[in-house]
Amino acid sequence: MLEIKQLDVSIGPVAILRGVDMLVGEKQFVGLIGRNGAGKTTLMRAIMGILPAKGGSISYHGKSVDRLPTHERARAGIGYMPEDRRLIPSLTVEENVLVPAWAGGRADADARLKRIYELIPEVETFRARKGLQLSGGQQKLVALARALMSGTRLLLLDEPFEGVAPVLARRLAEVIADLKSEGVSIILTESDLSHSEEMLDRVYVIDRGAVSAA
Repeated sequence: MLEIKQLDVSIGPVAILRGVDMLVGEKQFVGLIGRNGAGKTTLMRAIMGILPAKGGSISYHGKSVDRLPTHERARAGIGYMPEDRRLIPSLTVEENVLVPAWAGGRADADARLKRIYELIPEVETFRARKGLQLSGGQQKLVALARALMSGTRLLLLDEPFEGVAPVLARRLAEVIADLKSEGVSIILTESDLSHSEEMLDRVYVIDRGAVSAA
C-alpha cells in the first residue's frame, strides 16, 4: 500500500530524516517507535504532504504521491491525527469531525459520520460541545474521528496515547485495534510499545532521523 524509499526531509537547513525506507501493507498495522525528537512527526507530515521531501520517494498504491498536495492525499483515503490534536475551538465536535469532508467535497459525509459514531460512540455523545469543552483524552478521540473521515484506507496516528489518562488511553487502544475490521492500514507512532505492541503487525525504530526494522 505505502512504500517509502530513501526519503530525506529537512526543515530549513537542518536535516531531519535521512534515507528512510518503510513498507506498509494492505490492512497492516505498523508501529514507528522512537524518543521525542527522533523524527516521528516529521515522517508523518512528509507522508501527508505537509512537509516536502528533499530526496527519495513516497508511493501509495503503486503511484507516486511526491507531487500530490495534502488535500489530494486526503481525498485518496489518507487520514492524519496529529499529536497536538489541532481541533478548531470555535467549532462543535461534529463540525470538527466533518471538516475533512467539507474540504474534500465528500458526497458520503453523512454515511461516513454515522459509521464513525458506530466505531467511537463517545464522540457522538458530546458532538454538540465545543472542542475546548473536552478533556485532553476526549479531544484525542475527536481527532481520531476526524482522521477517520478521510482515512478510509490509511491512517497516520501520531502519538495517540501521549498525555492521556490511563483509562482513556486504554479506550483509544481498543478503538484503534477494532479498526482492523475496517480494512484500514495504520502507521502509529509511540515513544515505546506500552500501549500498542499487541495490535502491531510490524515495528520500525526511528533514531536521529534514520529508520530500521525492529
